Amino acid sequence: MKTIYSEKHKLRDAKTELFGGQLVQPFERPSRAHYIHDRISEVGLGPITPPNEYGIDPILAIHDADFVQFLQDAWPLWAAAGMKGESIPSCWPARRMSTKRPTHIDGLLGYYALAAETSLTETTWNAAYASAQVAITGAHEILAGNNAFSLCRPPGHHAAIDMYGGYCFLNNAAIAAQTLRDNGMDRVAIVDVDFHHGNGTQDIFYKRDDVLFASLHGDPMDAFPHFLGHADEVGEGKGAGFNHNYPMPPGTIFETWRAALKDALAKVAAYKPDALIVSLGVDTFETDPISFFKLNSTDFTTYGADIAALNLPTLFVMEGGYDIAEIGLNTVNVFMGFEGV
Repeated sequence: MKTIYSEKHKLRDAKTELFGGQLVQPFERPSRAHYIHDRISEVGLGPITPPNEYGIDPILAIHDADFVQFLQDAWPLWAAAGMKGESIPSCWPARRMSTKRPTHIDGLLGYYALAAETSLTETTWNAAYASAQVAITGAHEILAGNNAFSLCRPPGHHAAIDMYGGYCFLNNAAIAAQTLRDNGMDRVAIVDVDFHHGNGTQDIFYKRDDVLFASLHGDPMDAFPHFLGHADEVGEGKGAGFNHNYPMPPGTIFETWRAALKDALAKVAAYKPDALIVSLGVDTFETDPISFFKLNSTDFTTYGADIAALNLPTLFVMEGGYDIAEIGLNTVNVFMGFEGV
């Protein structure tokens, strides 16, 4: 399996995250990608290649143009306002408030942010743009008849049509899915196995029937992003019946999680897509610091084989995983199971 990887992910190296009432070192940091890259090399999974350049049009096929422009302008506006430190939103258009788009950077941050933990920095846009190119390149591998792994960083599944947060700025899996659609595939399925609900992906495809979305995640009553990801969210309009959520409680063990995965995969099989995209987060691991599922390292190998049994062209797109010492092992275990090695 070919891995697509860009060194430009290092440009996303924020120093602050709001967590538990404190500013801490972000859980989403450059070493995550380094450990995965090194493990891929260690086991000889396959070639690791840089992305091709596809420009901004595939991004604009998914994301609101004003939002994309905001991501490019946010840091210059922040700096021009004389702000010190990294940019973190401090106010939002909460319930019963106006949704008019402000002009000041403080208001703009809240207008486009879905959470406060994710700071914007001078080179965030550059890293997010490069991560999207990694995903698009992976999609073109699928179009060429190959399975692939897009080692995206920063991740993407929390990024909605016009919102960022949860460490995500551009929705890499959604951009890849649209790339497949725009290049001749009639139907695409996305299965999100990250611990956190893929709220951004759901937002993007909720009213569409050409991309099926299934997400296995911590119950939003107990876990980020809290306000999306319930089982009764099944799609709207043309998309009714094409959105499937599997919220699970704290302490969920692999047997329970795997039963949900098998149900999701059965729905994918019934949908008969031309290709499958897996939003791959390994923060379901039992010692992940910001999650509460109980998968162990061998479980990742097992469910990699479950995904392979669909026998679909498959693109894996990297999302979360914050037990950094084990992220390389757990990520590559999925591929070892998928490839039967």
